[in-house]
Amino acid sequence: MTTVAFHTLGCKVNHYETEAIWQFFKENDYERVDFDQRSDVYVINTCTVTNTGDKKSRQVIRRAIRKNPDAVICVTGCYAQTSPGEIMEIPGVDVVVGTQDRRKMLEYIEQYQQERQPINGVSNIMKTRVFEEMDVPSFTDRTRASLKIQEGCNNFCTFCIIPWARGLMRSRPPEEVVKQAQQLVDAGYKEVVLTGIHTGGYGEDLKDYNLAALLRDLDEKVEGLKRIRISSIEASQITDEVIDVLNKSDKVVRHLHIPLQAGSDTVLKRMRRKYTMEFYRGRIEKVKQALPGLAITSDVIVGFPGETEEEFMETYRSIQEIGYSELHVFPYSMRTGTPAARMKDQVDDDVKNDRVHRLIELSNQQAKEYASQYEGEVLEVIPEAPFKEKPDSGLYEGYSDNYLKVVFECPEEYVGQIVRVKMTKAGYPYNEGQFVRVMNDTEAAQKSILSS
Repeated sequence: MTTVAFHTLGCKVNHYETEAIWQFFKENDYERVDFDQRSDVYVINTCTVTNTGDKKSRQVIRRAIRKNPDAVICVTGCYAQTSPGEIMEIPGVDVVVGTQDRRKMLEYIEQYQQERQPINGVSNIMKTRVFEEMDVPSFTDRTRASLKIQEGCNNFCTFCIIPWARGLMRSRPPEEVVKQAQQLVDAGYKEVVLTGIHTGGYGEDLKDYNLAALLRDLDEKVEGLKRIRISSIEASQITDEVIDVLNKSDKVVRHLHIPLQAGSDTVLKRMRRKYTMEFYRGRIEKVKQALPGLAITSDVIVGFPGETEEEFMETYRSIQEIGYSELHVFPYSMRTGTPAARMKDQVDDDVKNDRVHRLIELSNQQAKEYASQYEGEVLEVIPEAPFKEKPDSGLYEGYSDNYLKVVFECPEEYVGQIVRVKMTKAGYPYNEGQFVRVMNDTEAAQKSILSS
């Protein structure tokens, strides 16, 4: 039997797509082996968000070539899309496919095996207007299921290469989303995470249909689905209609990831973000009023070109004021080919690192404050895996609906189920809890009746 090994760099969408590509190989009777083993075919799904992403991708490609010089080396993903020539120059790379036409990978592999000529299968992503269907009926990682609902982005922020790697916004047909969500629930998943390159923009290219309509359809049409999580949504996409759905639904969880990137209007303008802080705050206030206790997580870029101490402090104060449950803080990383990389006044690395640390401290403090509100309360948690820090202790870790990581003792057979856990000690990065009991279907049904 022919073997295939995968290595995924980068974001959740890439991980989803690797699983989808694996389905194609599985249909063709391949056997999947670990990337560190000798394999007949290696598929490297690359990332290009930063220059470091490119570098890491190249290192992994070379690692596969060393592992088995006779294997077919197949490179796909964002770096493959933006720099196919660069990848083709690496001796030993045989097939390059970008961020579309992934199914053709198998044809290309066969073609390569016959002709022994490297194949560049990358085409112009900017001309693509149709969502590429890639189903994942189940995941190698058993407990959380991602469901890709859209592709591409029309925003062209000055720091970001992604529109060039992924093309313009295109939404997956709603009936396909519902169909795959049902497939995932039938495979045993309780929570589905809606994901994409610009997830909250779902429906912008569809007629008379939007994200709120999709959330409603998933809520009403997918039998047995317990939780719907949106992986990321821009402030401008939190419409009153979306808030209304969040408010009425017992399945859409009380957690939103709303990217901030900077809390200073002048920096936001240089980033070409399409909102002001006044607008952003207004949306957050509105959604918090509708959903008390809502967990809001966010991304922040520190040390964007030209960022002064005053602008950084504006961001710092904005974050203090808004109150997040967790932040992902990144130092600005220059990405060749983006307008921001050509800007003057690049911020010194030491200054960047100092600011990153100050924001991480603030984030940790806010995370603890948010979590402490739930000390002593019973939360619904899906245990995912043994606790990483003490894998043999009988402790499991999982996320509550409001995205608190809770560690608690529980029987192994409840992994992937929704269980009730009393939070005994709030903290960060994890909280300690005590298993109360597993939620049964009757309770879940009653909860659904009560909330409607």
